Amino acid sequence: MTDLSSTAPHIHGATDYDDLVEWGLQPDGVKGESRSKGRLLYKGADNSPETGLWVCTPGRWRLAIPRDEFCHFVAGRVTYHGDNGETLEIHPGTCVLFPAGWEGEAEVHETIRNVYMLS
Repeated sequence: MTDLSSTAPHIHGATDYDDLVEWGLQPDGVKGESRSKGRLLYKGADNSPETGLWVCTPGRWRLAIPRDEFCHFVAGRVTYHGDNGETLEIHPGTCVLFPAGWEGEAEVHETIRNVYMLS
């Protein structure tokens, strides 16, 4: 059972939960047209913390992480190319903490799904 209005909001079956909202095209596209959809689980006062599910289709775009962001990828494949030259190969089961200020590009190879938390 999923209950987003609970005092402890929760989503069962996060790996295949499909009651998602269209969030549109990823901004700052470099290649392809990645589209996002997701479901907000919780957003606190002043938008912190924020947590939910995010799904994104293949493509490549620039990104700059504004706040610390923890991601647990449960599906798909993506490569993050840091502006510092670092490359992160992400696959299902990978957990990543992008610190505020991280910049680079995301290159989604297979539609990704992750559980995220911004703080």
